[in-house]
Amino acid sequence: MPHWMHEKFVLIVNALKDRNLKETRSLCSYINTRGGSCRYLVSVDEMEGVRKVRAEDVPHGTECIVVLGGDGTLIRAARDTVECNIPLIGVNMGTLGYLCELEPDGLEEALDLMLHDKYTLEERMMICGRKEVPVKTQTYTENGVERTSVKEGPVFRALNDIVIHRTGSLSLVSLTVYVNGQYLHTWNGDGIILSTPTGSTGYNMSAGGPIIDPKAQLLLLTPINSHALTQRSIVIDPHDEIVIEVESWHGKQTDTVEVSYDGDHGCWLCAGERIHIRRAQESTKILKISRASFLEILRKKMQTFC
Repeated sequence: MPHWMHEKFVLIVNALKDRNLKETRSLCSYINTRGGSCRYLVSVDEMEGVRKVRAEDVPHGTECIVVLGGDGTLIRAARDTVECNIPLIGVNMGTLGYLCELEPDGLEEALDLMLHDKYTLEERMMICGRKEVPVKTQTYTENGVERTSVKEGPVFRALNDIVIHRTGSLSLVSLTVYVNGQYLHTWNGDGIILSTPTGSTGYNMSAGGPIIDPKAQLLLLTPINSHALTQRSIVIDPHDEIVIEVESWHGKQTDTVEVSYDGDHGCWLCAGERIHIRRAQESTKILKISRASFLEILRKKMQTFC
């Protein structure tokens, strides 16, 4: 029996896409017959909805994570397991997917290519956000002015994007952006998208932002439905720190906006509160089998979608 290059596999499965875990069990069986070992973790099911896959759930020594579902499942898996530093490869069981390279009918062939070391690894940058909350204290300065300190919230990571957006019946939000401490602009609209190159084909593209090769190293800032005659995305150096502050709208201090990380809720921001966004220290490793270029994949996906 040949030596399996990736002997230990973990499958992360969206059970709403793989009904009765048919493909999951078939894939595990194939890996076992080829001399490897395999276990699976369910990240989405009909009873509990989305589950968080914890890094400690991934067995020590795992060499490859295969994600069965769609781009959303792969993005969540990347975010949840980034501390494991294990390559991921996605199996597209949805409709349109830019990240999931494999299809169910080509799984065995793809696994055999991995066996013969016919694969490459792509490093995908991630971003992280941290909420900053002004906190008034009872300490006064010499001028009798109340001192304000800053309380920091937890850090959230994203592979695709961080979106600051309006919620409910709120008509517009006013967001001021600073880059490395320097004022950039104040946007009035539905919000702002901070996207990685990987996320450029997601919400960023829908909002009119540019499509970027996912291997690039940069940040994209795209306003959402800006209340202005022009709306332009801005390309930002990946080493810059971006601070976005929520301004009061027509003097209403109770306005709140939501911060979403890869489409999942992260936190709320009220007028006067800020969020710091920068490149994360961690990155996601995507295992690639196909030699097709990003532009070729993009063309095929767009033709399929149209």
